[in-house]
Amino acid sequence: CEVRPGPEFLTRSYLFYTNRLFKALQFYYWDPSCREPSYSLVIKGKLRLRQASWITRGATEADYHLHKVGIVFHSQKAMREVASWINRTSGEGCRGFLPPGRSWAPGALYEVLSAKTERDCTAALGFAMHELSLVRVERHFQPLLQPQQSGSRLVEELYLGDIHTDWGERLHYRPTGYQRPMQSALHHVQPCPACGIISGADEHHPPILPAGAALPMQLSGSWVSTRCELRPAVLFLTRYFTFHGHNHTWEGRYYHYSDPLCRQPTFTIYASGHYTQGIPSAKVRGGTELAFRVTRARVTPMDPVTVAMLNSSQPGSCGSAGSWSAGVEQDITGTKGCSALGIKLPHTEYELFKTERDTQERSLLYIGERPTDGSSPDSPDKRPTSFQAPLIQCAAAPEEFSNYISLKYVGRKDANGIEALKPLPVAFLLFIALLFLRWD
Repeated sequence: CEVRPGPEFLTRSYLFYTNRLFKALQFYYWDPSCREPSYSLVIKGKLRLRQASWITRGATEADYHLHKVGIVFHSQKAMREVASWINRTSGEGCRGFLPPGRSWAPGALYEVLSAKTERDCTAALGFAMHELSLVRVERHFQPLLQPQQSGSRLVEELYLGDIHTDWGERLHYRPTGYQRPMQSALHHVQPCPACGIISGADEHHPPILPAGAALPMQLSGSWVSTRCELRPAVLFLTRYFTFHGHNHTWEGRYYHYSDPLCRQPTFTIYASGHYTQGIPSAKVRGGTELAFRVTRARVTPMDPVTVAMLNSSQPGSCGSAGSWSAGVEQDITGTKGCSALGIKLPHTEYELFKTERDTQERSLLYIGERPTDGSSPDSPDKRPTSFQAPLIQCAAAPEEFSNYISLKYVGRKDANGIEALKPLPVAFLLFIALLFLRWD
């Protein structure tokens, strides 16, 4: 069940044909468990892949054209609410989309967009398919889960462009990041009970996902990214957090890279502070609202470009000016952050958290999605209503992971006692790769 900014709760099923035509189904719900369907959209159009993206490395840019969009309501309440949106906010051609008092007809399909008649009443729904303008397909092999079996199975995942966190911007926003990947109906991760349910649904029979047990918010421990993550404005990173529940303090490490596989590190940020107790979210059922205070931070540049940028920064704006070197960490608390990297200290962020268990009973932590415009959720009205990719709880105790091991480098001391970097042995890299494949 996906959560989009707003919040909106939905599941999606897309079918692409060899002649470039596509049919997309989007199922919308009242609840964050995707068990109470509101309405379904059936979207038909044509997609043309263009060239490799100059902005988002690893992605392909595409053009799409919508032929028609239809809507099926799953209750009188949904029909009445959507009709009021369209009648109130659409242009002359859409007023009177559905007459007041029109009774709900189960299974009826109403057209909200037609290229042939040039009618488009979708803006009131916040609907756009700009996600199709940025495409990436990833293939990897997942080890078979049964102990008696050896080998692996193919997994195919489709990454489509991200949705702007500001509702007013989403209609014309061109993505530079991704949503969470869609799974291939034939070659998906295992186990995936939702995959079969969603792929077998249609606009008249929306998928009803299995009920999940509500989990109390248990932050204590260490949590890590399961894959290389991409944020808008082309930021590739992995994250590692440790939360200390006894005194409500936290520390986090953000490992930034220049490539979509997170193999070319650029800089690392270490941050720490404290957080509030947390209260249930009034907007996102199952979410918890917290406030995080960031009081200390350190930066480690990893490549010559970042070193040059930090060394050319204004004196007093980012650590000790002119003294940055690759692999050497500097405390930026004294300069109240680092303006070159957009870090201000101290500052408070208003967050949305959620914990879940996946189909393998592993604990997942969802942290609020960052604003698409690159700003910080530094006021309650900017608190997220959707989530980033989940973090997974480390199997070992937090103290065993006090020094996070990146996928490519491990710290060592040089002749001066300063922590430097060296490549990891190939055998250890293979071990880490297998570990992450199991996490995925």
